[in-house]
Amino acid sequence: MGDHKDASRSAETPQRADAQRNRERILAVAVTELTRSADTPLSVIAKKACVGQGTFYRNFPSREALVMEIYRHEMQQVADSADQLLSRREPDRALREWMDRLARFSMTKAGLADAIRQATSSPDGPAKPGHDTLLQAADRLLRACEETGVIRPGVTSEDLILAIGGLWQLDPASDWQPRAARLLDLVMDGLRVGAPGRKATDA
Repeated sequence: MGDHKDASRSAETPQRADAQRNRERILAVAVTELTRSADTPLSVIAKKACVGQGTFYRNFPSREALVMEIYRHEMQQVADSADQLLSRREPDRALREWMDRLARFSMTKAGLADAIRQATSSPDGPAKPGHDTLLQAADRLLRACEETGVIRPGVTSEDLILAIGGLWQLDPASDWQPRAARLLDLVMDGLRVGAPGRKATDA
């Protein structure tokens, strides 16, 4: 009996892994295609993701579901990266690299703006995901920087998002990376003004 259950579990694991890979491939293709054109047919996305129509619609039963999942997935990826960066970098380096990831997310959001508007325009359409996860991630990074004395005290996550709001004005079809880097360097310089200085972290 035990052997039968173990065999069933081992058979299910590759299936789940395949399903997850299919889903991630669909999302990756959809970001590119819908950024290029909000009206890209779902059949084109399925074909370029190398999945059948049945697989596609099991994951995303409608265009609205696909667009909202792209937006939620990209936002969650950026939020999750905050803790990963803090585990590998000094807090100020982690914050600056996280801001680069936020810039890439903002370009995805800008490119998908038409698709998002279409998905959320109908009265019974899905609600746009909130930014709470991004604000919480920003807050963790800011507090880590504040605790080590590398930024001015009292900066909130809302302050940071407002300060880098210029990212949302950049054209995703342009060579936006150099301009975004300059903007984020200016924001980091501003955060460092009034910093008490690096504090010792050893007891």
